Amino acid sequence: MYEGVVQDLIDELGRLPGVGPKSAQRIAFHLLQAEPTDVRRLADVLIEVKARVKFCSTCFNVSEDEQCRICRDERRDPSVLCVVEEYKDVVAIERTREFRGRYHVLGGAISPIDGIGPDQLHVKELMPRLADGTVTEVILATDPNLEGEATATYLTRLLLPMGLRVTRLASGLPVGGDLEYADEVTLGRAFAGRRSAE
Repeated sequence: MYEGVVQDLIDELGRLPGVGPKSAQRIAFHLLQAEPTDVRRLADVLIEVKARVKFCSTCFNVSEDEQCRICRDERRDPSVLCVVEEYKDVVAIERTREFRGRYHVLGGAISPIDGIGPDQLHVKELMPRLADGTVTEVILATDPNLEGEATATYLTRLLLPMGLRVTRLASGLPVGGDLEYADEVTLGRAFAGRRSAE
């Protein structure tokens, strides 16, 4: 334990996701040794991002405007909607440059253990986006874990009666991976999702 404000800094840094006690301590001591202008610049950016950044009123992606740049982009295909758990998933998909549709960010995944159900997610906001018939395909790009699967299953049951094409991202073996190290679920999905070798 350190004294006063140094321990307060370590404690606050340790509350950040993915930052354990040792990392929090390293960051704190880095900040203590940094130039005051560098620390002030970091503090200013933190305050500014909190003041200026909000969530898109349409898709719930992060944005500095009422609508994010993707929702404002007229060149995007409005008939395909990709549903993701978090806004960081939008960035990951955009990096591939394979998807030219629009997004809907749920803000998490169904997790009964954590007390998160459909009502805590942006599911009710999704339904009006599908009502006018513009969207013909919904891609469920939730994480391939228990919560992501539960969320995808819930959404599939909700969306199929609407006559929409509901798809899931393919999952299976990573490029460069070895079969012997693949878990049973991943290997099973790779077999289930196999395609023609042509």
